[in-house]
Amino acid sequence: MEVLRSLLPRFLRRLWTSGSHGKNKELVERLQLYGIIKSKKVAEVMEAIDRGVFVPPGSAPYVDSPMPIGYNATISAPHMHAACLELLEEHLQPGMKALDVGSGTGYLTACFAMMVGPQGRAVGVEHIPELVDFSINNIKNSAASTLLKEGSLSVHVADGRLGWPDLAPCDAIHVGAAAPEIPQPLIDQLKPGGRMVIPVGTMFQDLQVVDKKMDGSVSIRSETPVRYVPLTSKAAQLHN
Repeated sequence: MEVLRSLLPRFLRRLWTSGSHGKNKELVERLQLYGIIKSKKVAEVMEAIDRGVFVPPGSAPYVDSPMPIGYNATISAPHMHAACLELLEEHLQPGMKALDVGSGTGYLTACFAMMVGPQGRAVGVEHIPELVDFSINNIKNSAASTLLKEGSLSVHVADGRLGWPDLAPCDAIHVGAAAPEIPQPLIDQLKPGGRMVIPVGTMFQDLQVVDKKMDGSVSIRSETPVRYVPLTSKAAQLHN
C-alpha cells in the first residue's frame, strides 16, 4: 500500500529518470539539489538505507518513480519518501516511537528505525503476509538489520486502519495509502505533540499533516496533491 503516482512537475521527472541507474548516494544528492531533502539527518538516513535493497529484482531502484511490488501495491517514489521524512523529522528523534501503516517493502520503516535509534521503536504494519516476509528479509540486508535483531524495529501482519495499539501513543505515524477519511484509531494512537502524515481522498487526494496538540485537540492541513493506492481491506486490495 504505497504511493502510486505523485504530481511532481514533469520536467523534474524527465531529468531524474534520464540518469535512471545512478547509485543511492547520487539519488539523495539529486533530492537535495531540488530542495526535496533539506535536513542533514534525512539525507544521512536515506544514504544509509539503500533503496536498491527494498525493490523487487529487476527493478530500477534509483529512478524517481513508484514501482510495483506485487499484490496491487507499490513502493513510493523516492521524492515522496523524502518529503514524508522531512515532514516527520522532528517527531523521529532518538527515543521516539514511529508507526508505518502499509509498510510494503519496509523501506520507510527502516528509515524511521534509523532515526529513532535503538532507544526508540519503529513498527511497520502491512496486511499482506508475503510483503511482511519480504520486508523483513530486506531489512535484514540493510543498515537497519541490527535494530531488527535487537527488537527496536519490527514489522507485523495487521490491518493498518486499526493502527498498532501496543505501540501507542506514537510520536509519528505515516500512512502509505489513501483513506477516504482519517481513521479514528490512528488519531487516538497519536501522542499529544505528535504528528501523522496521511493521504486522504478518493479520486482527488491530498497529503494531509495531522498535528495533535498537547490538550488533545487536532489540527489538519493539506501539504500537496498526491495520488496513492487506497487504504482498504486485504480482500479488496487483492481483488482490485
